[in-house]
Amino acid sequence: MKWKKLGQVFCPNQNFPWMHSYASYPWAEIQDNKIIKSYFSCRDKFNKSSIGHIIFNINDPQNILDISLEPILSKGEIGTFDDSGVSFSCILNIDKKKYLYYLGWNILTTVPWRNTIGLAIEDSDGQFQRYSKAPIFGIHHLDPFTLTYPFVMHDDGVYKMWYGTSLFWGPKVEDTLHVIRYATSEDGINWERHEFNCIHPKYSGEFAIVKPYVIKEEGLYKMWYSYRLGNTYKMGYAESFTGIEWKRNDELVGIKPSEVGWDSEMVCYPCVFNMNGKRYMLYNGNGYGKTGFGLAVLENN
Repeated sequence: MKWKKLGQVFCPNQNFPWMHSYASYPWAEIQDNKIIKSYFSCRDKFNKSSIGHIIFNINDPQNILDISLEPILSKGEIGTFDDSGVSFSCILNIDKKKYLYYLGWNILTTVPWRNTIGLAIEDSDGQFQRYSKAPIFGIHHLDPFTLTYPFVMHDDGVYKMWYGTSLFWGPKVEDTLHVIRYATSEDGINWERHEFNCIHPKYSGEFAIVKPYVIKEEGLYKMWYSYRLGNTYKMGYAESFTGIEWKRNDELVGIKPSEVGWDSEMVCYPCVFNMNGKRYMLYNGNGYGKTGFGLAVLENN
């Protein structure tokens, strides 16, 4: 694979009190053969995250056509699993409704935070409403520490989720070990976990593997994700015939930081999609989304 970068698409600049900075974990929802609605997570000046969106033309991505004036989803009630913020993960159409899977944030004292997975469902007015004040996928004896961004697809009559989980915590973020695991569901709400590490560390000093994005083509599952060494993420790629056992082929990912600019330090959090016979990728650059997100197109495969 070789990706051609098409430039930075969007970076908040104190647009609204709730959209002060960051545009992390971008997601592409295709509206027609030209228009993309991109969901992402942003932060207020207190670093509390909400979810918003922009609309742009795939042929002119720097020209933003629309931007959400209000958050699609923001932090929950005090004491709930998402009272410190919400971060976008993925959207899936189920029973003609959009299911938005997101991370809820709790700030803690012995460790920096705890994340669990929540669900919001689009109502008849096009607004996202929380399915519950509790997470649909929370702390469990198989996942006792913290969770991260799930990717959900409907495949072979089953809802399949690849998600991040910590195997242990330490006094610093770098002292954790975070891997990608797998769960299944009949309805996209109630999940059965499978105690198997789909993507696990490969390199010395690697301690976090997060934000999977999965496509299935001709019976082959393809996953893009981010893995962390030190203070920066790199983009990774893996393949599987089962969706459970994966082979890491990070050397094939075909995208790396630029020499200068908004993505010169890292590339991370990919969203891969097909449109008009081409394959595109939305991704974050420096600062885990602090410099916003950009677009790339696959030149060869």
